[in-house]
Amino acid sequence: MLRSSNMPKGISPKCPRKTGPVLLTGTELRTIFKSCDTNLDGRLSKQELRKAFSSLGSRLPCWRARQGLHQADANGDGYVSDEEFDDLVEYALECGYTFK
Repeated sequence: MLRSSNMPKGISPKCPRKTGPVLLTGTELRTIFKSCDTNLDGRLSKQELRKAFSSLGSRLPCWRARQGLHQADANGDGYVSDEEFDDLVEYALECGYTFK
């Protein structure tokens, strides 16, 4: 098998190479948000959202938490419940969080 001169030994030239950050998927974001439900009540408060956006690398996690709550909190109770999680995940997908 021929190897490209810039390919490290033992790596196939057909192997895809990551050239930059990889976008998080909806499933990955959902898992991250669920892990920030510290009191395990099945919903996220603004403080828990702030923690989640901070863990995602947001420069302004408090602002993102407010925006996420505004986008997802359909019933206006100040929390993102299980029924509202899809809207929160959609908002976070639009923000374009990535693995580095």
